[in-house]
Amino acid sequence: MAFNVALYQPSGNIWAMTERGSKSLVRNSKSLWIGNSGLGWSNGGLELEFEETALPWPGHRLMPRRFTGRIRLEPEFLHLKPFELDADGRHVWWPLVPQARLKVECDLLPGGGWEGEAYHDLNFGSRPLESDFTSWDWARGRAQGEKTFVLYDAKMRNGKKRTLGLALSAGRDAEAIELPSRVSLPRGAWGIRGNIHCDETARPSRSRRLEDTPFYTRSLVETTLGGERVKMVHETLDCTRLANPFVRMMLPFRMPRNTRS
Repeated sequence: MAFNVALYQPSGNIWAMTERGSKSLVRNSKSLWIGNSGLGWSNGGLELEFEETALPWPGHRLMPRRFTGRIRLEPEFLHLKPFELDADGRHVWWPLVPQARLKVECDLLPGGGWEGEAYHDLNFGSRPLESDFTSWDWARGRAQGEKTFVLYDAKMRNGKKRTLGLALSAGRDAEAIELPSRVSLPRGAWGIRGNIHCDETARPSRSRRLEDTPFYTRSLVETTLGGERVKMVHETLDCTRLANPFVRMMLPFRMPRNTRS
């Protein structure tokens, strides 16, 4: 188990994900802690506290650094309906907080932190992802009219596809939106190519690449849906790559283990 912290900034990213043993886990109905990092609901918001070791970042930092901080997420509204991603209900996605305000505090950030908008969802299931999926693309962005667009495209190992295009807004059920065709994004350094829906008369563009790994990418992307230009966080997961033994041998370099705590 691990608590992942990823903070992106122009001067260099801060990234930590240390696997820990079962002795480090403390949880109840209101909170969950792994080592010295945890999260829980308090006064109508989700609060996260972290004390982790940032891994060296190629071309930026050469030594691990301890860092601490706090994140508070205050929902603008909640979406209380999860979605099954496969026919057997083994994998579930829940966009619990489609829109929120966020305050980040961290001792390594310039000025001590920042404030902005946020989103929070959950994925959970009874089987490993790579057992049932070959890949998926996901994207989320704030649209006009106080709506949040969420796009989900999953490819199953049985050959079936699961596509979701949702508009989420306060006081309403999720609204299915008509999606245009998918368009390929540029390949990452490890060859991962993502896709995103975009109107036929437009082209998507990537403004910043946040993560680029052998099996996963995360980027800031702009696309056009129904004539509206939308800025989105986009992720691609290649589950076939994730299951590759060579890739699994590389994981401890980004996910060190501390089973003593």
